[in-house]
Amino acid sequence: MALVAALLSALVVASPQVTLTAPGHTPKINVHWNYVVRATEGGKPVPARITAQIVDPIGGVHPVEFGKNTKNITNWPFQGVFRDYIVWPPSSRGVPLTLRIVVRVGAVRKTLTYVVTPHA
Repeated sequence: MALVAALLSALVVASPQVTLTAPGHTPKINVHWNYVVRATEGGKPVPARITAQIVDPIGGVHPVEFGKNTKNITNWPFQGVFRDYIVWPPSSRGVPLTLRIVVRVGAVRKTLTYVVTPHA
């Protein structure tokens, strides 16, 4: 019986854990707002792919640019930890926006949402 339990526990695969860490839900406009996305499985970093988008109140979806360059974070590969920042424009002041992060680890897809309302 113990042998069967040991074999079954060895077959159980841990599902990947994806977390988003950010400094708060009210970022200042025109200032770097840093965020971190972590992908782990069994507590260890795993290779993954990330897509970051901003969803506005009327449902429009806008890609997030990586750092200072103009490359969009779309299906971007990373190993365990992804760090970036967003500079919220003045036109976003007072508008509730949703940062949507989609992370793929192998065949598993996890979606995280984080609501922000930028202010002056």
